[in-house]
Amino acid sequence: MYKIAIMGGDGTGPEVTAEAVKVMNAAAAKFGFKYEGTEFDFGGERYKRTGETLPDSAIEEFRKFDAILLGAIGHPDVAPGILEKGILLKARFALDQYINLRPVRLYPGVWTPIKDKGPAEIDYVVVRENTGDQYTGVGGVTMKGTPQEVAVQTAVYNRFQVDRALKFAFEYARKYGKKTRGIGKENTLGLVGKTNVLTYVYDLWERAFHEMGKKEYPEIRRDYYHVDACCMWMVKNPEWFDILVTGNMFGDIITDLAAMTQGGMGIAAGGNINPDGVSMFEPIGGSAPKYTGQNVINPLAAICAMAMMLQILGEEKAAAAVETAVKFVTANKLKSLAAGKMGYSTTEVGDLVAQYVADN
Repeated sequence: MYKIAIMGGDGTGPEVTAEAVKVMNAAAAKFGFKYEGTEFDFGGERYKRTGETLPDSAIEEFRKFDAILLGAIGHPDVAPGILEKGILLKARFALDQYINLRPVRLYPGVWTPIKDKGPAEIDYVVVRENTGDQYTGVGGVTMKGTPQEVAVQTAVYNRFQVDRALKFAFEYARKYGKKTRGIGKENTLGLVGKTNVLTYVYDLWERAFHEMGKKEYPEIRRDYYHVDACCMWMVKNPEWFDILVTGNMFGDIITDLAAMTQGGMGIAAGGNINPDGVSMFEPIGGSAPKYTGQNVINPLAAICAMAMMLQILGEEKAAAAVETAVKFVTANKLKSLAAGKMGYSTTEVGDLVAQYVADN
């Protein structure tokens, strides 16, 4: 019995989360696991009513759950940053969700802007360290508003943070690398950094990377990519990649580029992982408020986020079945991933995926 916190959030978030839950129900019935879902209303509307984002009491309550399924955060009537920092970042830091896991997978039938590349070439995973770097808030401003204004925001990492992120990445490469999945000759972990300029932070990352790899994971090939070169190769040769690991800022940037190569935000899912605690799973796209209530938004990213949640919880067969169902729907049913152009409504897409899980 899993305890799942369900937070639909803002805009179309509750709509896509409902479809993810629908598919999870089908997977639970098919594969024999049980869960108890509890809904929370944190988001823009609650902030407008009460002035609170995510109170400390909610963090303590979340600690009692096995995972959190999130729809979207972002409200047109709330200034940018308030909800993102007050809910998303607060949850990530308070629950020590130190890994952001981003599969980059082009599903069959989905258009990619990269010429002559298909599902066989665009199939890798980015492991992003999720609690360090510039996001820690170390820095400040002096003489604000004057011609002499100075702004400083510092990238901060300690060896503990780097080691635990690398360990997760190596373990993930060992378990889910391309060789393990039968589509490559070896499992490979690539470090994405900038050792030629950021000579302190990424020297630490690179030394830790090779020390750990040589000692504990000798069977995993180790590659290194400067982040700017990595961006070029994501477009030119995405088939080179298997599992990538990087810091918070670089990971934030390259995963948005990667999302575009896999068909856009409508299919991209992510997980904020604490391997020993409570993890949170979400579609990468925003709340899309202009489509709220129209039943036209694409729910597949939320469904894929739910599948990631099942995988991390240990329900491997159920997670694989959901992913197979999504592949079937993109290949055989949808006209487009765009809102209002799928050929089906939001609820109908959820029905298609759930039915395929139930029947296969």
